[in-house]
Amino acid sequence: MAYLYRRKDGRTEIREAHSTRRGPRSHTLVSFRGALRRDHLDRAEANARRPFDRAALLRRARELGVAVVDPGADTAARELLAHLRRDASLDPRLAALLREALAARPADPLPHDLAEAAEWIGTSDHERGRALRDVLRLYDVIARSRDPVREAHAPRFPRFASRPGRAAS
Repeated sequence: MAYLYRRKDGRTEIREAHSTRRGPRSHTLVSFRGALRRDHLDRAEANARRPFDRAALLRRARELGVAVVDPGADTAARELLAHLRRDASLDPRLAALLREALAARPADPLPHDLAEAAEWIGTSDHERGRALRDVLRLYDVIARSRDPVREAHAPRFPRFASRPGRAAS
């Protein structure tokens, strides 16, 4: 039976357990970083010596918080949206066919916040990281251009010291 193992360095492994004379052992079928993809499951299944349960691995990945990328129609839709958001051209006949096909599908109303984030749908981690670094650099430039923030002086309280030989009244 295959199972998932999360390493301390951020990698996730799909392992398979087996018994030996010296006790239980396991060997790594696939090691990956980031999201669990179909090709990881394909390679693990090819390397497995025992029955391989994809559904159980996908359930366990979601329980462990490992991102799962389903390369079905959702991936193609994300890529198409990303191209269209970048003003890529599309054959008008294909656009009409897409409208007809999508009109027949059930859809939830789009929240306003999601519409603003739509430009990030379909972008790679590399592009998102580059955008984050740009924002951090912008913040650094803004922070350096401002005058230094003055620190408030400590409040001055009267001293509570008594002089020797005087009694308090």
